[in-house]
Amino acid sequence: MLEKFISHPKKLFLIDGLGAVLSAFLLGYVLVKLESLVGIPSKTLYFLATLPIFLVIYDLYCTRKNSDDSGQLMKGIGIMNLSYCCISIVFAFYHFGTITIFGWIYLLMEILIIIILAIIELKVAKRLIKNKANTQQSIKMH
Repeated sequence: MLEKFISHPKKLFLIDGLGAVLSAFLLGYVLVKLESLVGIPSKTLYFLATLPIFLVIYDLYCTRKNSDDSGQLMKGIGIMNLSYCCISIVFAFYHFGTITIFGWIYLLMEILIIIILAIIELKVAKRLIKNKANTQQSIKMH
């Protein structure tokens, strides 16, 4: 699977972007409607929903960018995804007294999925960066 994304990193950016759209929709619309069920205040949900929107914009930018930069761009989205997970955890513990089991289930599932995605992104980024360095080294030798 990694080889497929290394060959076609734009597909991974698209997957990430679609996931971010889904997160923004679930947080900013669905969970706001179910605020009493999840126990997370709507202000927090709206804030958390805005972060994936920025990731969508970044992912769209990356799909339009020159593929020579894919490694660094992929590393960037992986780090941003991990940062988003940290921010989500901070807000979850900040609202520890009000968050329900359903709120915890949603957040932990989202965080788990995003961490898995970020690990894949960082592995792909590492290989893309290594491949670019090898290509540049090969060009210099000729």
